[in-house]
Amino acid sequence: MKYLLESPVAGTIGLEKYKTEIRWRNGILITDEPEKIGGRDIGPDPYTLLLASLVSCTLATLKMYTDHKGLLLPELVVEANMIHKLDQNGAAMHIYRRIVIPGIEDPALLERLLRVAENCPISKILKGTINIVTEFDPSIGLS
Repeated sequence: MKYLLESPVAGTIGLEKYKTEIRWRNGILITDEPEKIGGRDIGPDPYTLLLASLVSCTLATLKMYTDHKGLLLPELVVEANMIHKLDQNGAAMHIYRRIVIPGIEDPALLERLLRVAENCPISKILKGTINIVTEFDPSIGLS
């Protein structure tokens, strides 16, 4: 099996309530929970990280496309937020993404850029089926 990342993203939590250190290939990212639930809010919470992944992937995908097409856009802005909603299948998470591209008014180009955004890899992951396999490290004894 070949993983997408050369090294796994790994995290640790110690005695400081909810503060985690997430190690990635080039450094450490601090995450935390908001003060209203007991954290110190010194880093993004898991929901913010998830939305940040979608926003950054959308921006990078749009930038790659516009660069490839020779479109000189001075700025791309993407915002995302989420909400639980009740629908016919019960509670479901809905993510709302808003894209702002100043100076573009051509409806055909905007539609094409929307399709590009919808096809960013993180969008595809979030819209698809995700299987999470969780196991304990066999070298750690469970008592």
